[in-house]
Amino acid sequence: MEVLRTPDERFAGLPDWPYPPRTLEQTVEGAPPLRRHYIDEGARGAAVTALCLHGQPTWSYLYRKMIPVFTEAGLRVVAPDFFGFGRSDKPAEQGWYTFDRHRDALLDFIERLDLRNIVLVCQDWGGLIGLTLPMAMPERFTRLLVMNTGLGTGTVTEGFLQWRAYSNSQPDLAVGKLLARACPMLSAAEAAAYDAPFPDARYKAGVRAFPNLVPDRDDAPGAALSRAAGVFWTDQWRGDAFMAIGMQDPVLGAAPMRALARRIRGCAPPLEVAEGGHFVQEWGAPIAAAALAHFKLAPPRR
Repeated sequence: MEVLRTPDERFAGLPDWPYPPRTLEQTVEGAPPLRRHYIDEGARGAAVTALCLHGQPTWSYLYRKMIPVFTEAGLRVVAPDFFGFGRSDKPAEQGWYTFDRHRDALLDFIERLDLRNIVLVCQDWGGLIGLTLPMAMPERFTRLLVMNTGLGTGTVTEGFLQWRAYSNSQPDLAVGKLLARACPMLSAAEAAAYDAPFPDARYKAGVRAFPNLVPDRDDAPGAALSRAAGVFWTDQWRGDAFMAIGMQDPVLGAAPMRALARRIRGCAPPLEVAEGGHFVQEWGAPIAAAALAHFKLAPPRR
């Protein structure tokens, strides 16, 4: 199977992205060894690690406004790119991408880096998959910061079906333009940074695949796992939880996020970001600060 790797020069000089790339080679079913890109900032010996998981069609660049807030508070921040996205390797066959492969690869990533005392920071697919991780290794996760996402239990909304139909009609989805429409304050250079991983449509197999991987029926791959995760969050989760909602999100906005909050044991009342859309990390600095204050991880005021 062909595996594509975006040339490094496409990531040179991105605004507000000074972080050196780090890579981990992983063995994933159905592919040759794949190189995972991630950033790893802050002290390796930090007591708490923020694990930041992006969604489709973005990459870890989405967290650039939250990373400094976390590191300045003394946290280690690890932000990987899903395979098919960012600087990670990109299998060219759309059929290679499955829910279980991505989940298994993330579990392996966490174990290989031996991440502990984790704040799971997730949105979009970062939550669809990320919210299923703690039940597999509950001893590693102590906090949750969840934004504009959901559990893929087999039921989808009309809004999602419209998004999926649109995505399927765009084999060369204009990622930067999509982000610029959703986040009008982005500069041209920031919007271009979201296009950087994709020199052409061949690199977008993951972008095309992910909307079709959302479990949309009871027996869809990942649905039973996600229902089990829902039980975990309601009955077995013993950590702390904080939610932020981009209120302008037409698909995963206030109503589905409040429903998710009710499923998460001990979730604090959500922070509503009135102007924020689906990619709410673009409004992320105050979200990160509010979450740290809730978790009592913020540094003392001088």
